[in-house]
Amino acid sequence: MTLVGDRPFRIRASVEELLLAAALFWLLAGNQPFLREALQGRSVLAGGGLQLAATLVLSVVALHVLLLGLVAQRRTVKPLIALLTVVTAVAAWFSSRYGVVLDPSMLRNVLHTDVAEASELLGWPLLLHLLLYAAAPIALLARVEVLPRASWRHAAGVRLALLAGSLAVLLLAVMLSFQPLASLMRTHKELRYRITPANVLYATAAVVAADLRGAARPREPIGTDAKPGPAQLARQRPMVLVLVVGETARAANWGLAGYARDTTPRLRQLPVLDFGTVQACGTNTEVSVPCLFAPVGRQDYDESRIRGQESLLHVLARAGVAVHWRDNQSGCKGVCDGLPGDRPTPATAPGLCDGDHCLDEALIHDLDARLERLGTTPGTQIWVLHMLGNHGPAYFRRHPAPFTAFEPECRDEDLGRCSQQEIVNAYDNALRYTDEVLARAIERLAAHAGRVDSALLYVSDHGESLGEHGLFLHGLPYAIAPDVQKQVPMIFWASGGFEQNAGLQPGCLQGPLKQRAQGGGVGHQHVFHTVLGLLDVHTALHNPALDLVAACRAQSMAAR
Repeated sequence: MTLVGDRPFRIRASVEELLLAAALFWLLAGNQPFLREALQGRSVLAGGGLQLAATLVLSVVALHVLLLGLVAQRRTVKPLIALLTVVTAVAAWFSSRYGVVLDPSMLRNVLHTDVAEASELLGWPLLLHLLLYAAAPIALLARVEVLPRASWRHAAGVRLALLAGSLAVLLLAVMLSFQPLASLMRTHKELRYRITPANVLYATAAVVAADLRGAARPREPIGTDAKPGPAQLARQRPMVLVLVVGETARAANWGLAGYARDTTPRLRQLPVLDFGTVQACGTNTEVSVPCLFAPVGRQDYDESRIRGQESLLHVLARAGVAVHWRDNQSGCKGVCDGLPGDRPTPATAPGLCDGDHCLDEALIHDLDARLERLGTTPGTQIWVLHMLGNHGPAYFRRHPAPFTAFEPECRDEDLGRCSQQEIVNAYDNALRYTDEVLARAIERLAAHAGRVDSALLYVSDHGESLGEHGLFLHGLPYAIAPDVQKQVPMIFWASGGFEQNAGLQPGCLQGPLKQRAQGGGVGHQHVFHTVLGLLDVHTALHNPALDLVAACRAQSMAAR
C-alpha cells in the first residue's frame, strides 16, 4: 500500500491489502462487544488470558479476510467493503447500545419490522456514530486506487496464498487455545453472532435460504379433519372469541401477576382470570406469533415446520368458524394468510391515529357496531386483535397523555439518554393503557351478553428488557435471553352464556381453571389447543393435555 503525493492525494493498494485493512478496521470498530463479552471475567495478563485474547483477535481478522477473499475482485472490492463497513457500524451500534445479538431470528425480525417502528430506533446519536465509523472510512476508501496484477495467473496465485494464509492463521489460532475457546463457545454459543460483519452475512444467508425453501412450496395444510363439535352445532346464538395478541408486555411488570405497581387497575375490577407468569415461545414477534398459532410449543419448536404449515386460524376456518384478523402492528407473520383482515387507519379510527401509528384503542373503536351486526344468527367467530402494545423504544408514544401515571417518564426514542427509572415509568404507563383497552373491550362484550355469547383471551407475544444487566428491548437468542424477555401475562374472561354454550361446567372458569392457572406451567403451547376447546372444534391435532379448559368440558359432560 503506497501514498501518492499528487493532488488530490490517492492511496494505491492491491485487493489483498485492502481486504486486510478492512478486516483490521472492522475488528477495532465493530467487535468490541464480542471481545468484551468473550473476555468477561478474565484477566488478559494472567491465566492464559493474553493467549485467548490474541486467538480471538487473529481469528476475527483471518475469518473476515477469508470470507471476503472468496468473493472480492478488483472491481467489486471497494463497493463490498463500503457496504460491509456500514453494516458493521450499524450492528456494532445496536449491539453496544441495546445488547442486541444478530442471529437469523433477530435479522428476520428486523427485516419485517414496520418502517414507522424502525424509524424510532434512528436518531442523532446513531447518525454521529455512522459518520465516524462508516462515512469517514468510506471517504478514505474512495481515495484508494486498486492496483491491477500483472496477469490473471499472478492474481490467482496471490489470492490463493492469501486464502491459504488466512485459513492457516485461523486454524493455528484455534489450535493454540482450543480448550478455553471450545469451553467458551460451548458455554456462550451466542458469541458467534457478535462477530461483525460475519454475523450479518451468516444471518442473511440463513434467512434467504429459509425463505427460498418456503417460497418453493405452499403452506402445508393442517387439521384437514377439523369439524364443528356438537356444542358448536347446537348453538342458538352468535358466539365470539376475541383473541388479543399483546406486544412486548412482560409478566414482571403486570399488576395482576404481583408487580409492586398497579399497572392493571381496570382489569383488577373485572372478573378476569389471570394466568400469572406464562412462558412465551420466543423473544421476538417473528418467532412468537407463528409459534403461538401452531400446534407445537417451544419444547418441540421447529421453525421451518411452523413457517411451512397453516395456522390455528386456518384450522378454525376449515371447521366453519368465521375468522378475522385486525392488525395494529407489523402483520400476522403468515398465520392469517388468505383470511379476512384489516388494520385501523386515520379514516376508520379518527382521532386515534397520527399517520404513522394508531393507538390500540383503534382496534376496538367499532366493537359495539361489530357486535350489533351479528344480529341473532347463530354462528361462531374469532376476532384476532394484534396490538402495538409496549413496542419500544418509544414507550411514551404507546399511550395517550392521561395515562402518564408514573413520572418522570422517558420521552426520548434514544433510551441511552434516559435513566432506567424513567424508562420503566414510560413502559409502565404504556402497560396501563393496555389495561384500559382490554377493560373497555371486556365491558363492551359484557354489554352485549344478553344477545351474544363472548369471551376474551389476551396473551403477549414476548417480554422486554428495560436495562437489567445492560440489556434493552428484546430478541436475544432464547437460550440466553433473561426471563423478562420470555415470561408474559395472559388473562381470560367469558360471559355466562359463552361458558354455558361452549359446553363448559358453570363456574369452572373461576374454579378448576383458576386452580390450573395458579398452578403455573402455562405457556404459549396451550393457546392453540385451548382455543380449539373453547370453540368446540374437533380435530386429531387437539391435545387435551394442553387444553386449559378440557377439565371444565369433561366435568360438564359428566354432569349431563
